[in-house]
Amino acid sequence: MVTAHEIKPGEIYRDEAVRVIAIAVPHGAWAHAYGYRFEAKDRTIVISGDATYSESLIAAAKGCDILVHEVYSQTGLEKRTPDWRKYHAAYHTSAPDVGRVAAQVRPRKLVLYHLLPMGETPEEVLREVRRNWDGEIIYGKDLDVIR
Repeated sequence: MVTAHEIKPGEIYRDEAVRVIAIAVPHGAWAHAYGYRFEAKDRTIVISGDATYSESLIAAAKGCDILVHEVYSQTGLEKRTPDWRKYHAAYHTSAPDVGRVAAQVRPRKLVLYHLLPMGETPEEVLREVRRNWDGEIIYGKDLDVIR
């Protein structure tokens, strides 16, 4: 059983199977936004949460097996109105920046989620990420099982 409580950065849960660490990440004007690092015996998975490019996430994700990161298409964003461009740049991560994050973290797999392609195809979003990351990338879909 899990009991919800106010989260602060650092270890928030531990049992014999998993340790969970909350990572403070930037998300626009929000005072509190978090990514999470899940450490199990056989692998470590880091989830970005809603965040812009984040040095704290990069530091906490180093050595992970799977990095699950939100993404929006930079090309698609450039076609949006100025207010939408400002919003997304402050609250979310562009595909080229996700590639920069992955290049520093070096996960075994990069899984893209919270997908905001803004009219671009999955292939275009992947091309944008690949400008900065040449490792394995999975464009996440509902019900995917990733090992």
